[in-house]
Amino acid sequence: MDLSSHILVVDDDPELRTLIGDFLRDHGYRVEVAADVAAMREAIARRRPDLVVLDVMMPGEDGLSAARRLASETGPPVIMLSALGTDTDRIIGLEVGADDYLAKPCNPRELLARVRALLRRNPPAMEGEPAPAAGMRYRFDGWSLDVARRELRDPTGMNITLSDGEFTLLRTFVEHPQRVLSRDQLLDYARGHNVDVYDRAIDSQVSRLRRKLSERGGPDMIRTIRNEGYMLLPSVVRR
Repeated sequence: MDLSSHILVVDDDPELRTLIGDFLRDHGYRVEVAADVAAMREAIARRRPDLVVLDVMMPGEDGLSAARRLASETGPPVIMLSALGTDTDRIIGLEVGADDYLAKPCNPRELLARVRALLRRNPPAMEGEPAPAAGMRYRFDGWSLDVARRELRDPTGMNITLSDGEFTLLRTFVEHPQRVLSRDQLLDYARGHNVDVYDRAIDSQVSRLRRKLSERGGPDMIRTIRNEGYMLLPSVVRR
């Protein structure tokens, strides 16, 4: 367990958020709870959590909208909890920016395992460690990806529109350039679990992203490595 990890549980069901909060505290985490998205924002403004466990269906702003906004603000990683548990519901949750998605009712130990896995990929900052720069940019082959603004610009400076999924996928590629990334790794880095369900979605996302990059007249920057995965070919400079 990691005693430094701070988790925010957001759910309008007082009994459920208490149960989840108590369970995570029993396993060594510092937990804060919020009854809705407005309270979540107040809690984040006071102190940024290391992870948010977020319900989907809540009065006022719902969890999907909140997850989308957190992703656009480069907020903390999010595990969504929802009574909506179909494949389509999960895909929508992941596409809007959630890092993982778990259907209710869930086994608390499965939630704990996913919390631990996500925190391993996004370890809490040590006290005094500076937060990532809000203006972080990646440059590759004349292109520029501004993470904070979620903007991709081609070599002429034109803004290229990306879906949430395409942005997350491209960010994963530029953070791991010139390396072969399997579907499992892409899912792990970009969205979390459910590999067996979403590996085909990754193929579609890569195809759309590759097409948007090549439409600007440049070379194919994402190579398919047969039976292994995908690789971003250009070198990347982080600024």
